[in-house]
Amino acid sequence: MKKQINMGLGFVTGRSNVCNIINSYYKDMLSQIENYDKKINLTIFILYDSNYQHTPKEEFYKLDPDVLEKINVKYITPECIKRQIKNLAEKHNIDSKQLELFFGHGHAKGRNTIMYYALKYKMDYLLFWDDDEYPVAVLKDHGKNTWIKQDNILEHIKFIEQNNCDVTVGYHCGYISPIPYINFDENFTENDLKQFIEVISNDIISWESIKEKMKNTNGVTYAHMREAKGIGATEIQSDGIGKWIAGSTLCLNLNNIDKIPAFYNPPSARGEDTFFSTALNNSSVFKIPVYHFHDGFLKYTCIMDGTYPKSLRQINVNESSIKERFFKASLGWIKYKPLLLYIKNKENYKKEIKEMKSKLKLIIPKLNKIFDDDCFSLLLVELEKYDKDVTKSYEDYEKTNEIWNLLKKLN
Repeated sequence: MKKQINMGLGFVTGRSNVCNIINSYYKDMLSQIENYDKKINLTIFILYDSNYQHTPKEEFYKLDPDVLEKINVKYITPECIKRQIKNLAEKHNIDSKQLELFFGHGHAKGRNTIMYYALKYKMDYLLFWDDDEYPVAVLKDHGKNTWIKQDNILEHIKFIEQNNCDVTVGYHCGYISPIPYINFDENFTENDLKQFIEVISNDIISWESIKEKMKNTNGVTYAHMREAKGIGATEIQSDGIGKWIAGSTLCLNLNNIDKIPAFYNPPSARGEDTFFSTALNNSSVFKIPVYHFHDGFLKYTCIMDGTYPKSLRQINVNESSIKERFFKASLGWIKYKPLLLYIKNKENYKKEIKEMKSKLKLIIPKLNKIFDDDCFSLLLVELEKYDKDVTKSYEDYEKTNEIWNLLKKLN
């Protein structure tokens, strides 16, 4: 039995907020693991993309000296990725174009690249942590917010160590989707939003969950006391298509690497966790009781300083930067939906994509009016494009896992 554990924390980021998260929580990271019955060595992997929001690369290196002294930090730069692809292609005679399906920047390739480096550096476990999430839970208790710190690293380690499962995923609270609060009227009704959510939805985002939060909690998801206190874990069962997880507070048992698939999304799309989920049917996957607060609009960065809001407000459509955030997310969802429909039901794919287009044609003019911008017309353009390319996307989805299976054997 191993006397020590190598634990990796993976940040795929295009925002300098990642440094604020690490600087704010590194002491908490260390305190979580210091009393465990095995020595735990932490390594933080940071893969940054300076092109995502045109952030100067220097912004990703603003970690406190104390962090660098006490925790091993490995940056995965664009140069590192190019060099890694070149070395693997030359040493093992692998087509570099195939490797570029797996390595790189973006939602899926970024996670894949960190996953490979974590395997290369002999990590036992790898926890993905998004750059807009904080290890706290917020509960609504007698009309007031109650905040509870979460042992987001330790809980994953303890559960995997005790159960030798392959994948663990925690819970989210806060603003878990970038869908702003919308005041319904005759120009944009509740049914309009329902139709749009059904177009972009997956097995985690659904109309029922969003409807309840819009009506009752300003669009905020509140934690439950039982899970916030670390009580209760459930095994996620397959619905015949996949075992559905989210991409952050997601921990992988790299000791069981044969049960860990690759991430994939079509070019410039979202859905990396969705397509990862579709390849988990033969893996043991558990939802464990630990939360991340998702600050999806980056309106509550004060939480990192220990300043906990007494209330969480509506994030409205007319606020600065909200339109862009919502539009980009919608575009990312639209781009991956054809492949998801194709994987779930190839026989009825053409019928379902036709219905999706019909709904979108009706809702786009209303979205454009709400946001006073014609940008949402691009959603239908992109849907047509990704529908046309769906079989190519499916081939790349399968090839990405084939490359990953080959890379596993080289480590």
